[in-house]
Amino acid sequence: MSLKDDLEMVKEELTSEEKFFEKAVMTEKFVKKYKTLMIASVVAVVFFVAGSIAYNINKQNTIASANQTLSELQAAPQNVAAEARLKSLSPALHDVWVYSQAVANKDVSSLENLKTSNSPLVADLVAYDLAQNSGDIAQLDTYAQTQDAIYKDLAQVQAAVILMNENKIDEAHQKLSMINVNSSLAQVARALMHYGAK
Repeated sequence: MSLKDDLEMVKEELTSEEKFFEKAVMTEKFVKKYKTLMIASVVAVVFFVAGSIAYNINKQNTIASANQTLSELQAAPQNVAAEARLKSLSPALHDVWVYSQAVANKDVSSLENLKTSNSPLVADLVAYDLAQNSGDIAQLDTYAQTQDAIYKDLAQVQAAVILMNENKIDEAHQKLSMINVNSSLAQVARALMHYGAK
């Protein structure tokens, strides 16, 4: 009985060693077959990570340079070289700078030039400022009908005030009624409708 058990045990050990060697041979064949693909994958991942890191570092350096240039412009607003550098580093930030200077100096021609800004925020603010400065109801209405207008309700209130000054009370009330009840200007609209001329 003992000899039989020993033989079974040796047989099992040989079978497990055989399986181990079989798996080792299969792994070696797999590695040999796909060696170049695995190396190429690792190299691609390394290049992707390195490129991503380099891109982020470059982006941060550009942002820091643009902020530095903006600080220079704030110290010396007439610095043409700094303004040109800011425009090359960050066109959107340049548009914000030009917008702030145009509003501060009431420079309508600079505002007109910014109407086609690539920055949606600047373009919207310029459209509102031009409509407001014109005092024209049609321009205020055109601005207010823009889909994502920031000052939509304010433009409606301004148009209503102009209409009230022209004694077009019904039209003014119509404009004021278009202001959403959740708007921060809803109370102003109600007050104008209630206390304004009837």
